[in-house]
Amino acid sequence: MEADFYERRKEGLTGAELDSSSEKTTERSVLRLFSPLTAIIYAKDDWIELEECSEEVFPAELCSYETEILEQIAKECLPEEGDRGLAVYLDIPELEEKIYSMKPTVEVWQGELWGVLEVESYNQLSEREIEAVKEYWEGQESDGWGEGFEQREIKISEGELYVSFWNSGDEFFLVTEEGLKGEEQEPDIQKGGIVFGAL
Repeated sequence: MEADFYERRKEGLTGAELDSSSEKTTERSVLRLFSPLTAIIYAKDDWIELEECSEEVFPAELCSYETEILEQIAKECLPEEGDRGLAVYLDIPELEEKIYSMKPTVEVWQGELWGVLEVESYNQLSEREIEAVKEYWEGQESDGWGEGFEQREIKISEGELYVSFWNSGDEFFLVTEEGLKGEEQEPDIQKGGIVFGAL
């Protein structure tokens, strides 16, 4: 499925484009979905060659490589995606017109590095729509964008790092920022480039 997804990305935008002439509110609500990261490293040996066996890197250790991971995420962006990111590939009618952008990133919380999807939408998403976004993003994490990303080597001083946004273990989950952090937060509302209600 990764090949199909990246073929779509190379061929051009196949997702429905927002009609700039249609009437939509200028306010955008921001939803952030968090999921645990897993990672492995192929470390350099005494002769500066990569070891044949990998070692697991835990989320707390990943914090040291946040900058390198963010740089690799930026490299995954295609010019055709513009400001909308993965939202251009949405093929869910109820979400196509409501969601403006979907962008993967990472964030440190409570001493661990987490995978994050930032979703900008016109008006707040309903619970049903949030569940649809979760399902779509989990598919992207496992078989689309995330499958490609986990195969990219991230150069670090110790060797090569490989980061996965998804795993098949019982410890994987997707949760909203409010659900993870245990806070009743109002979704961010963006007006004219200024974000109101941000933490």
